[in-house]
Amino acid sequence: MRSGFVAGVGRWTRRLIVGTILVGLAVGLGTAVRVWQVARIDDRTSADAIVVLGAAQYSGTPSSVFEARLEQARKLYEEGVAPRIVTVGGKQEGDLFTEAASGKAYLTDQGVPADAIVPVEEGSDTLRSIESVADTMEGAGWHSAVLVSDPWHSLRTRTMARDAGLDAWTSPTRQGPAVFTRESQFHGITRETGALLWYQLTHFSADFPYTAGQ
Repeated sequence: MRSGFVAGVGRWTRRLIVGTILVGLAVGLGTAVRVWQVARIDDRTSADAIVVLGAAQYSGTPSSVFEARLEQARKLYEEGVAPRIVTVGGKQEGDLFTEAASGKAYLTDQGVPADAIVPVEEGSDTLRSIESVADTMEGAGWHSAVLVSDPWHSLRTRTMARDAGLDAWTSPTRQGPAVFTRESQFHGITRETGALLWYQLTHFSADFPYTAGQ
């Protein structure tokens, strides 16, 4: 009788493990599909600000990933989507320039008026950057934002921005290393699926190195 009980417990344990794995796979797949769906959205509804998520810069020169984001923001500004662009991002140890300042310098060189660019020189990851932007916008009385980043990054940035109290939607870049190849697209979706699930579970950031050459 004892052996039958032990066998029964073993069966239920195996079923529980298999069920947990299947649920985890379903949640992961569903999240990945949602990441892909939101990546395809280009919402150019008028807003108080266009917010550009920072990426690597080298001695004040934006990386190719960052430049692609800045170019998308410039186009949105020239279309009249918002009266200002907010660049965001701090600096790594040893850097002389912040991502936000580098972004502003690039945009002014491209003809965007300096007084239409608000650099928020804080944030070492997506969550801290979004929180810094939300604080700055709240202080200025701005409430709505078009978020500019790579397509696969869109859902997580939008989720964080809305959690921070912003009325936010996305208009991601369609150029740059993040969208060049099928491999980079798959890598981006996979990474962002994991990062978003981690954020939803913990409300902490899980920013892995975003893109080679970022």
